[in-house]
Amino acid sequence: MQPPPDKAHQDTAGDAQWSRPECQAWTGTLLLGTCLLYCARVSMPICTVSMSQDFGWNKKEAGIVLSSFFWGYCLTQILGGHLGDRIGGEKVILLSASAWGFLTAATPLLAHLGSAHLAFMTFSRVLTGLLQGVYFPALTSLLSQKVRESERAFTYSTVGAGSQFGTLVTGAVGSLLLDWCGWQSVFYLSGGLTLLWVCYVYRYLLSKQDHILALGVLAQGLPMARHTRVPWRQLFRKPSVWAAVFSQLSAACSFFILLSWLPTFFKETFPSSKGWVFNVVPWLVAIPASLFSGFLSDHLISQGYRTITVRKFMQVMGLGLSSVFALCLGHTSSFCKSVFFASASIGLQTFNHSGISVNIQDLAPSCAGVLFGVANTAGALAGVVGVGLGGYLIETTGSWTSVFNLVAAVSSLGLCTFLMFGKAQRVDLSPRQEDL
Repeated sequence: MQPPPDKAHQDTAGDAQWSRPECQAWTGTLLLGTCLLYCARVSMPICTVSMSQDFGWNKKEAGIVLSSFFWGYCLTQILGGHLGDRIGGEKVILLSASAWGFLTAATPLLAHLGSAHLAFMTFSRVLTGLLQGVYFPALTSLLSQKVRESERAFTYSTVGAGSQFGTLVTGAVGSLLLDWCGWQSVFYLSGGLTLLWVCYVYRYLLSKQDHILALGVLAQGLPMARHTRVPWRQLFRKPSVWAAVFSQLSAACSFFILLSWLPTFFKETFPSSKGWVFNVVPWLVAIPASLFSGFLSDHLISQGYRTITVRKFMQVMGLGLSSVFALCLGHTSSFCKSVFFASASIGLQTFNHSGISVNIQDLAPSCAGVLFGVANTAGALAGVVGVGLGGYLIETTGSWTSVFNLVAAVSSLGLCTFLMFGKAQRVDLSPRQEDL
């Protein structure tokens, strides 16, 4: 990808691509940042059972708290992509991480401010969603500007593996902390580690001058440079853009449902099982699966396979085969088989990192952050409905099979849409300029 010729925009958004050492340093740092993002995000699902016992929540009330994260998450996606394209994704990530780290560490204090525990926790999760909503659009903007196109899938899948690693760490350490120190300790740890990460990035990777510049741009509200304006009408005339958005919606919704409800499923279905097993093994499998999907994607393209063919293959694995294993979860009474099916489903979902997530950058690299924000907003809205609907289905039917049927149905719709209409040609340029 060639950097834009407008030098003023380069100074504002930092379009110069990273050197190899810089790319390695930032990839490792962003991997850890994504890990901590998910440590904070999944703290609530891990602690839901214990908190429900302390505060007397039923399934519907627990579903409200779990789904409320997405109420906020869906509102800042486009803003995150816009700011990432404008002031640099790394600055947006750092500012938001400072806020969500502090809020996560303060969650136990908010829970005991008064007797309205449900209201305070719902508000806390909405605000956490608002702050975390900017992360992935800003990340997409950052990587589309800074990483070579030939290395983009592997870099994105490596950074994306932090989501599984963070869930793994919180599942393992969080389960032990729940038994030893209570649910409050899980929030203290994840929030505290995030603040330490912010201090590291601020001191070693982001100069103070850049940080002050970012704050100044936000405070002044300067207009966006002309060539960074998003061609909305041109983009959404293309079926491939709608296919990408709907596929991202399906992938996000399916993932959020499993992320929110799997801990409760195992806790209630197999009450004598060890929490660290079902909270760790699926995400332990997902980490190498994510890395492998990125390597395989770049390798297949380098061997001459068409980009769209590779992207669709990744979605067949990430949405198709993963939903088959999700269905199997509702039809077994064996703990070992359930762990295997959950691990396979979660692991295969990581192939979406090298499918639809990178396809958005294929379609519109000049405004990838904003377009990803649109797609992830749709996914977050679906997450609100999906997670809440999951709690309603469990409460009314008394069966977990209905939840896994929901996951499979949503995944299948997204896959069929992408297979029919998905493309990898650029749509942010004139029809004469295509990037296959």
